[in-house]
Amino acid sequence: MKNTLFNFSILLALMTVSACVTVNVYFPESAAQRAADIFIRDVYGDDANAAPPNGTDAAAPPQSYQLDQNWFYQSLAFMGDILIPPAAAQSPDINIQTPAINSLKNSMAGRHQKLKSGYANGAVGMASNGLLVLRDPKAVPLQQRNQIKQLIVQENKERNKLYGEVAKANGHPEWEKEIRAIFAQRWVGNAPAGWWFETGGAWKQK
Repeated sequence: MKNTLFNFSILLALMTVSACVTVNVYFPESAAQRAADIFIRDVYGDDANAAPPNGTDAAAPPQSYQLDQNWFYQSLAFMGDILIPPAAAQSPDINIQTPAINSLKNSMAGRHQKLKSGYANGAVGMASNGLLVLRDPKAVPLQQRNQIKQLIVQENKERNKLYGEVAKANGHPEWEKEIRAIFAQRWVGNAPAGWWFETGGAWKQK
């Protein structure tokens, strides 16, 4: 009886402490992938890969608890789930509908029409950091090289701004690095066959 009361007292104390704990907000990777796909497909337009995006609809792996059969530990885990829900069970949306983001999308969509010939002939490549590079200058006629270089500079400037704007629009400026990484993957994932991208420090053709 004494042990039961002691365990119950500990449980109540832990519940009180747990109620004061701030829930950590984890980066919602799946939601970010879906948002990136929507944005990028709008930019690419008819050039977007017709295949379904990879990984964006994958269900999160179920969580399980390896609990001792003792009722005390089972009760503790149960109360922990109530007071601090697992972050993996949350699936927040990623906001990409702000005036700043829409303006960047429209600008990129217009520029894409001027860049897509460079993608197709291999002159322009998609770097692993989510930016563009002039991968093969010789694939561009000499009189057009300055123009495509300027387009790449403008595109990279807006992409850098985009990643920060998406993070800021969702109230987490610290997510910019993760947003950049997701977009870097999805620029490639939504691209048609034949475009060049960087992976593992090497260039490959999709």
